[in-house]
Amino acid sequence: MSAPEDTDNIGAKPCPTPESDRSITTPTVLPSGSPPRPTPTPAGPREPDPFYPESDGIQYRWIVTIKENLDYLYRNDPNVFVAADNFIYPVRGDPSIRQAPDISVVFGRPKGDRPSYKVWEEDNIFPQVIFEIWSPSNREGDMARKRAFYRRYGAEEYYVYDPETHTLEIWLQNTGTDFREIMEPRSFISPRLGIRFELTPGEELRLYHPDGQPFLSVAELWQLREQLALAWETEKQRAEAEKQRAEAEKQRAEAERQRAEAEKQRAEAAERELQRLREWLRQKGLSTEEM
Repeated sequence: MSAPEDTDNIGAKPCPTPESDRSITTPTVLPSGSPPRPTPTPAGPREPDPFYPESDGIQYRWIVTIKENLDYLYRNDPNVFVAADNFIYPVRGDPSIRQAPDISVVFGRPKGDRPSYKVWEEDNIFPQVIFEIWSPSNREGDMARKRAFYRRYGAEEYYVYDPETHTLEIWLQNTGTDFREIMEPRSFISPRLGIRFELTPGEELRLYHPDGQPFLSVAELWQLREQLALAWETEKQRAEAEKQRAEAEKQRAEAERQRAEAEKQRAEAAERELQRLREWLRQKGLSTEEM
């Protein structure tokens, strides 16, 4: 006789695993022939970041600003050549003797693009004014060598500005073997250019044209252009509104004149009719004293 079936658990859900048993993990059994999993390598000390050289973005902005403003200053003088980052070769036959100043100004030479400035092809005129803008890649020794180069070959004015520290060096032609440094360059007017340098401690250098107008960056020039365009459009609209107002006033005056003229003609017609009536009464022997 077979044992009776246990009908009490038919259709019952399996009992949940006790909380204490859930932490027990069953090891994964790899298929036969599978390679063993690699053992994780502990993380070592993090390597320091490499050195990231800095770009010369601020330097570039200053070079463009000075160069463009000097171009504008001498726009009507065909014999002033302004260049930026242009190699200067002072000695024929020796291309190793050269410098490429950030900005150079040459008086007595015609405008025009040049791949380089060869002094012997330019009536032996060396640039009279040199600008250098300090950048992260510059060193004191580099600037000293550049200064000696420019002085040796005939520069009259040499300006070095550091936009990071807001320091300005001004060197002028001297009778000796080196330039003469201007020790207090807070407010200085260039003998050659006539532009004014204004330096307030802790603030950016300010440059001014001989007429007192400030040097403006390209962005500032565009902003000024937009302001002028807006002011011109506003003035144009104001002038148009004034023209329309004047035209309306003219039409109103013309209408008033025509109304007055019509009133005059009506009065004259009434007077003529009155005179005709008086004459008719007179002819009838009637009195016209009350008319």
